[in-house]
Amino acid sequence: MNKEIMGIIWHGGENLETLTIIVNGAPYGTEQVWNALRLATASISSTIGMNVNIFLLGDSVTAAKKGQKTPEGYYNLEKMLRDLLKSGAKIATCGTCLNARALSKEDIIEGVEVGTMIKLAGWIKGSNKALSL
Repeated sequence: MNKEIMGIIWHGGENLETLTIIVNGAPYGTEQVWNALRLATASISSTIGMNVNIFLLGDSVTAAKKGQKTPEGYYNLEKMLRDLLKSGAKIATCGTCLNARALSKEDIIEGVEVGTMIKLAGWIKGSNKALSL
């Protein structure tokens, strides 16, 4: 039976490490967000097997916007976030940062939460590791 305690999931007594990644950069133009999501994908993979939380702050909240159309052959952050959600990652955006960019819950990918600094602080407290990228 799986049980969640402070962001750490116990599988039949086995404790999986939890990694919280805080992302701050603009989604396109640099590779900062792309690299953060690549790290999240590797961390949640069956090879590594960590629980992953991703908190999007500042301009990075726009990475969770629905309907992204990138040039053919270019990475698509919406698709990467959707794949991470399917793999079990928890993803949240800063509500204040969304508001500052005239975005609402309806504008972002289904499954991505609108969070607060309290949520982020709770994730960090319950994590074995936290990174800010």
